[in-house]
Amino acid sequence: MGSESFDNQDGLIWYDGKMVEWRQANLHVLTHALHYASCVFEGERVYSGVIFKLREHTKRLVKSASILGFQIPYSIDEIDGACIQTCEANGIIDGYVRPVAWRGSESMGVSSQNTKIHLAIAVWPWPSYFSPEARLKGIRLKTSKWRRPPPESAPVHAKASGLYMICTMSKHEAEAEGYDDALMLDWRGYVAEGTGANIFLVMADGKLHTPPPDCFLNGITRQSVIDLAKKKGYEIIERHIKPAEISDAREIFVTGTAAEVTPVGEIDGLVISVGEVTKILMTEYDKLVGKKLGDTASAA
Repeated sequence: MGSESFDNQDGLIWYDGKMVEWRQANLHVLTHALHYASCVFEGERVYSGVIFKLREHTKRLVKSASILGFQIPYSIDEIDGACIQTCEANGIIDGYVRPVAWRGSESMGVSSQNTKIHLAIAVWPWPSYFSPEARLKGIRLKTSKWRRPPPESAPVHAKASGLYMICTMSKHEAEAEGYDDALMLDWRGYVAEGTGANIFLVMADGKLHTPPPDCFLNGITRQSVIDLAKKKGYEIIERHIKPAEISDAREIFVTGTAAEVTPVGEIDGLVISVGEVTKILMTEYDKLVGKKLGDTASAA
């Protein structure tokens, strides 16, 4: 993207089945999703012209909508095709894809049974989520005061816009204190995730320990990295992790579509080494998604 704001760009956005000019892809201020968070979305990466794990992302989008009680009026095949079409229309070779579905403006109130369901897909060039320098040193995290809610109180397994409110608040607070991102605990006080990435700890036993996704998304990148780690001979332990155990970790890294595999170099002032396991998995993930070798070397 250029230096202009996201609403002032050149390009085309797929909007309810049609390509529209970027600046014309608008909605009404009384849209239900804007007021009541009846919105789901995905974040996908394009590498060398191919959308990584496109089908998995689309299936999750449809499932997220179902969890929120609405049905996207397009099939999985149609959504996949629209994502590819939008990338091609905008000449995106390496970039980001944002499908988003939401309830429209036909009614205003908590009940929204008669609202139209919309779907839009935007794409744009995408640099590293964290700077190359930050990836080399490891990002700095600060534990947030906000916690991931229990599954009985929020649709935690949907990629729903409302769940990101505390992520934005947490990240803003961390950035205000000079950190790159926030570490979020769950409602019980266990380690959960970053604001937009899952977390792994390499402990003294050489195994990769990661929280079970019982109150947050089981990230598609998380699943990919678990598969890669197993192929490299690393054992994965999914368990609840107490914050006090962070100081026992030899390495820590986060995973996500945007973050990819990014080492953590500090949490709440505790310095953590960027170790060999993390570097190996960074390289293996870059190979998996089809990154250029030069990109891998600079990141690791």
